[in-house]
Amino acid sequence: MAKVPDLFEELKDCYSENEEYSSNNNNLSLNQKSFYDASYGPLQKVCMDKYMSLSTSETSKTPKPTFKDSVAVVTARGKILKKRRLSLHQLITNEDLEATANDLEEEIIKPKSAFSTSLNKVKYGFTKIIKSQGILNDILAQSLIQDPTGPYLKAAALNNLDNAVKFDIGAYKPADGFNIPVTLRISETRLFVSAQDEDEPVLLKEMPETPKVITDETNLLFLWENHGIMHYFRSVAHPELFIATKDEERVHLARGEPSTIDFKIWDN
Repeated sequence: MAKVPDLFEELKDCYSENEEYSSNNNNLSLNQKSFYDASYGPLQKVCMDKYMSLSTSETSKTPKPTFKDSVAVVTARGKILKKRRLSLHQLITNEDLEATANDLEEEIIKPKSAFSTSLNKVKYGFTKIIKSQGILNDILAQSLIQDPTGPYLKAAALNNLDNAVKFDIGAYKPADGFNIPVTLRISETRLFVSAQDEDEPVLLKEMPETPKVITDETNLLFLWENHGIMHYFRSVAHPELFIATKDEERVHLARGEPSTIDFKIWDN
């Protein structure tokens, strides 16, 4: 027969071995003096990322024994991110435990190992143009054209592909596995495709030249993915979104249907 886990044994792992635990009618008592004198080691796995209560019932609203500096939010590795100082005479309820995490005015302890986000930015370096004068056609046989009303692209069914936009595709490194970070520049111009948010039209952004290094402007970068004869352009700035089309509408970013994210690339 499977052994029923002992909840009190798990709670004991969260505190010092100097604690005196006793079970009487399903209630857990603490020796307060040993609680303050104890030297605490790392929290055990069962206690990580949880708000621990000394009540035998998680839904109990009964006030808990009081103690000082006893409520904290910890990471999965046992690092304390937030703590709350409580009075020795203050009763602790389950609402107090929730308020500790949600109160923006509580003391926040920042990890000492935190680095500036700028140090973690990836630098994408330009390597070469890997496709020139390429024409993108979606699976509805629509090509891409410039929108005459603004700096956008539109999908349109064309009888003459000479009217379609041609793209120079520039490769960057580091590559993501088999997927290459690329920029899409309209051939013989300085207009680059720039991603926006989901369902918003992509922009044609004018740049003085092809960027040699891209750090902040990742909206210009797309991961070029290839599956058989179909090609996909995943936004580096929004990894869950792809360059997409709809019938006779502006080119935008989407996750998939009802938009079309599959393209064929024709050489001019």
